[in-house]
Amino acid sequence: MSTNTDVSLSSYDEDQGSKLIRKAKEAPFVPVGMAGFAAIVAYGLYKLKSRGNTKMSVHLIHMRVAAQGFVVGAMTLGMGYHMYQEFWAKPKP
Repeated sequence: MSTNTDVSLSSYDEDQGSKLIRKAKEAPFVPVGMAGFAAIVAYGLYKLKSRGNTKMSVHLIHMRVAAQGFVVGAMTLGMGYHMYQEFWAKPKP
């Protein structure tokens, strides 16, 4: 039984910051989606005290739908960006 001894352990040696930067370069819309989600949650918490006659459950459902919509939009843009890079921007041999 042969074993592959050429496996590089450099990916296990990187710290959290460099791993996050590497992953952000590979998929740039993931951090955008995370930041948008956090911004919508922060906005929802800020508006929580001045929601007027709106029930708490309705307010939370609206905030959840907005946050999920932002994340799905960022994922869709990311897929479009990836497809563009893969199929149209790639130099032809």
